[in-house]
Amino acid sequence: MIPASLNAPRRAAELDRLASGHRVDVLVVGGGVTGAGIALDAAARGLSVALVEAHDLAFGTSRWSSKLVHGGLRYLAKGDLALAHESAVERGILMTSTAPHLTRPLPQLFPLHDSTPAGQRALVTAGLHAGDALRRVARTPSAVLPRPRSIPGTEALALAPGLARPGLRGALLSFDGALTDDARLVLALARTAASFGAHILTRLAATELAGDRVRARDERTGQEVTLRARQVINATGVWAGELEPSVRLSPSRGSHLVLSAAATGLSGAAVLVGVPGERNRYVFLLPQPGGRVYLGLTDEPVPGPIPDVPEVPESDVDFLLGVAGTVLARDLTRADVLGSFAGLRPLLAAQGNSADLSRKHAVLTGSSGVITVVGGKLTTYRRMAQDAVDAAVRAAGLPAGPARTRALPLIGAARRRDLSVVDAPARLVGKYGTEAPRVAALAEVDRALAEPLFPGCEVTGAEVVWAVRHEGALDTADVLDRRTRIGLVPAEADAARPVVDELVDRCLHGLRTRTP
Repeated sequence: MIPASLNAPRRAAELDRLASGHRVDVLVVGGGVTGAGIALDAAARGLSVALVEAHDLAFGTSRWSSKLVHGGLRYLAKGDLALAHESAVERGILMTSTAPHLTRPLPQLFPLHDSTPAGQRALVTAGLHAGDALRRVARTPSAVLPRPRSIPGTEALALAPGLARPGLRGALLSFDGALTDDARLVLALARTAASFGAHILTRLAATELAGDRVRARDERTGQEVTLRARQVINATGVWAGELEPSVRLSPSRGSHLVLSAAATGLSGAAVLVGVPGERNRYVFLLPQPGGRVYLGLTDEPVPGPIPDVPEVPESDVDFLLGVAGTVLARDLTRADVLGSFAGLRPLLAAQGNSADLSRKHAVLTGSSGVITVVGGKLTTYRRMAQDAVDAAVRAAGLPAGPARTRALPLIGAARRRDLSVVDAPARLVGKYGTEAPRVAALAEVDRALAEPLFPGCEVTGAEVVWAVRHEGALDTADVLDRRTRIGLVPAEADAARPVVDELVDRCLHGLRTRTP
């Protein structure tokens, strides 16, 4: 069995051990990118670690991002040079060291029409060159993220054929980082942590926290357990205040629409669209692997109770479609919307609009001794995790060395030139990295697993089997919504569900007959 494998038997065995009184050094609550990053940082330092998550890995905000690895341009525009630099550095680490297999350079166009104000063009040009200066300071090679430049209209249309042609004079071309899939980054972090001995326990809902213990409920059996640790870290994002009342957050909603590449006329290059009437606010059209385009995003405050799965309001749909229509050759309508999703940013409470609140993270210690990490963003998860573990080491006197994650490749990672020669389909390499041949081999052993889940679908049965045996999927929703992302388009999820139901049941039954 692969040491990093997560599955039902491993979960059961590790939960039994912890529930029987075994104490770990660090117990992390929350299975998003920050919690998984903390588990890896601590385990890589030689500490014993457990992570508990009420639902599934990447169930919350971490699967609802724009799938971008930002270089910090937005923060530079707001005058926050330190945060912009941190973001650029962490982007470089992800793309060149820890996760080349899950990241790619994404060309981005800012179209220039006759109607584009000269001041806006100058502002965007200055910003892109300032962002490139950050890239150089962060030592990210131009071979990974090329320098920005101006291009003529013919080249802009070659990169983005769906742009409106009347009055198109050219475009500003720049590059940023993009993830193949944000949920798969979380999976890679958790599985890499597991390879260092971390216990990764999903479907275990924390109900009460203290600095040295967590009361939790097994959502599969209803059993109540107490887990003990030398230090507990709360990494539950927008839900952090529900477990630690002293934490005050101002969640902000970022909505996205899922479109087809055919509807937008886009495939390889993203398009940056200025919001009419706003000086420094933009919407992105972001092409994705598999012929999809994400249109986003919004930045609206979300008062009141925090839902498990946020919904996209009709006002956000209208806003996004309207802004995109200002630069595309054809108007987008609701009939073009295949799906939608929204994530909630865990911003620290402060005065001002949600768009103006800082994206800095904070590590806080409550009166109970629980350490809570909040704020931040996906790109800087590694630094957030490092700061949280540093605080835990100091608070509990843990015997840990320095952080290692800056140069620690995640499972499946390799240099880009090595990934290009992995003996597996490119689509699988983009999801699984060096593990792709193992996934492909499942279909070679059982040819039925080579079949797509439904006609026109790229995902095969082999990927479902791999998700259950090695990636901790415990039911069909885990596969559809977080291991494959088919669930982003409800009609496709409905088409795939019967086959996935059967495969998941068969795999879980097989795992019950043997130990992990």
